[in-house]
Amino acid sequence: MSVTVRFAPSPTGPLHMGGVRTALYNYLFAKKHNGRFILRIEDTDQSRYVPGAEEYIMESLAWCGILWDEGPDKDGPHRPYRQSERKELYRKYALQLIESGHAYYAFDTPAELEAMRKRLESEKLSNPQYDCHTRMEMKNSLTMSKDQVNDHIASGNHYVIRAHIPEGREIVVNDLIRGQVRVNSSLLDDKVLFKSDGMPTYHLANVVDDHLMQVSHVIRGEEWLPSAPLHVLLYEFFGWHQSMPLFAHLPLLLKPDGNGKLSKRDGDRLGFPVFPLAWKDPKSGELSSGYKESGYFSEAFVNILALLGWNPGTDQEMFTMDELIESFTLDRVGKSGSKFDPEKAKWFNHQYLQSKSTEELAASYIRLLEEKDMQIDTQKAIRITAMVRERINFIHEMWEQTAFLFIAPSSYDEAFARKKWKPETPGILNALEKHLKEAIPFDVENISKAFQSYMDETGTGMGQIMPGLRLALVGEGKGPDLKEIMEILGKEEVLTRIARATENL
Repeated sequence: MSVTVRFAPSPTGPLHMGGVRTALYNYLFAKKHNGRFILRIEDTDQSRYVPGAEEYIMESLAWCGILWDEGPDKDGPHRPYRQSERKELYRKYALQLIESGHAYYAFDTPAELEAMRKRLESEKLSNPQYDCHTRMEMKNSLTMSKDQVNDHIASGNHYVIRAHIPEGREIVVNDLIRGQVRVNSSLLDDKVLFKSDGMPTYHLANVVDDHLMQVSHVIRGEEWLPSAPLHVLLYEFFGWHQSMPLFAHLPLLLKPDGNGKLSKRDGDRLGFPVFPLAWKDPKSGELSSGYKESGYFSEAFVNILALLGWNPGTDQEMFTMDELIESFTLDRVGKSGSKFDPEKAKWFNHQYLQSKSTEELAASYIRLLEEKDMQIDTQKAIRITAMVRERINFIHEMWEQTAFLFIAPSSYDEAFARKKWKPETPGILNALEKHLKEAIPFDVENISKAFQSYMDETGTGMGQIMPGLRLALVGEGKGPDLKEIMEILGKEEVLTRIARATENL
């Protein structure tokens, strides 16, 4: 079988990481089988269209390395790739369903639909809907004469075209992840397929487009599983059942506690992004964080997503895109939702950061300092990078770890000072100064000798020297190796900071 898959997002806002995962799995599957990956923009709901969302989607996928073979900016044999540019096509197929008796016109007003729902609710029906049990009581082409229907259409009255779902049929959806899913057609509602504004709903448009674009596999989120029986019926109605694509409905991405679908609200509450790139809402101006801007490598983000629902069957956790393509199979995608672990996400980024050379990280560090109007020579940047690289998960944390090298502490960690700054500490540091002044050149080796000289002379231990000295130089009780810090700061700055601390603490 020739493999063609599609990712078909709606430009109604930023692309959620769950959507990126869907795109990724489609891409991996296509490339694994030397197939094609189509990007299709499903913008039929013009009322929810958000300016800039389509561009955001494409930029996000490109950042992740999920590159499409055909799409709005990459012409191909199945153009156009925006559904809003294909709407006359959908009208043709909607009318075909009317002619074959598999769909009908419905002229019910919103008030009439609401009255129907309330009546059914009052009758204690568990699932009040427009279906085989209610359609013959409504205003549609099944209950009206042909002349009445034509008059309504000619008068410009609002209408929709609904699917005419047969009663009592067992519909079987063969899902590559979930196996056979069986549904009795009498439980389905007569979904709207086409609206009088000339636009189709998702149900009609996706089936028509998937058929015309020769899509072999529909890999999408599990939220579409309840709609799959209708889509199976539509393939049958059109006579396309033999060429119907295979379905695979992916499990949900869950909150860190596993209790429900992962949402932007969860990310805001717990302090992690849910979008690949930062997004500014064009209406409210609200800015949402993105993985890229939060310091994640795109390779790490892709690696995180790949393992949220798919199990390679080995202990391997770190994958390049090529390794993912080689290893990926749909039969190792689980049915159950996958909990997102923000700490594990940081771990992945740490692993990718550690895989980069110190020189490469130092170049990023130099750029970070330049953004703060600070200059540093390359060798010094490499030295500092080597000193802190194991301690960070993100490039931006290099500043947090090393700011004290550029800006002397103006305050000191009170909790650490109360515990470690003893009455005798100022005297110890002042006496140490003489030995440090004699360290020439002022490097780690000679600084170590100065410490040893002082300890031999006074009988003082390192445990009495180091906490107070670190507080004086760094402002807190943590950080890289203190002798490395002292060499980078230089003798003059070290002595100045000691003097300031002994005066102020």
